[in-house]
Amino acid sequence: MNRLQNPYLAALMLRVALGLIYLSHGALKLFVFTPAGTAEYFASLGLPGFVGYFAILIEIGGGLLLLAGIQARWVALLLVPQLLGAIILVHGAKGWMFTNEGGGWEYPAFLIASSLALFLLGQPERQRQA
Repeated sequence: MNRLQNPYLAALMLRVALGLIYLSHGALKLFVFTPAGTAEYFASLGLPGFVGYFAILIEIGGGLLLLAGIQARWVALLLVPQLLGAIILVHGAKGWMFTNEGGGWEYPAFLIASSLALFLLGQPERQRQA
């Protein structure tokens, strides 16, 4: 490993970035859309309304756990199904680009890839100093 390779810093940066993104998405549902509004939206998708409350809890809780570094690999993996649901139920039919009307599936797909990268990266092992 040379001076420009730092898997510890890379994992930290990825974990913090994902934690902030998940936290902000949950906060958006909580403070802007409101829990009742989020539940109503989920019901409009054909899901039970209470799933919206779980979405808020999953995103805020997952974001906080990632920021705290608590079981970050597994938390990142457990957040993937929520994003897959977002693609299948909401963004998939709107095309690739997230700038499309209603938001395409580009952004959730990137979050899935980033979450899987964090899971696969795990906790880098320290190399022994010779």
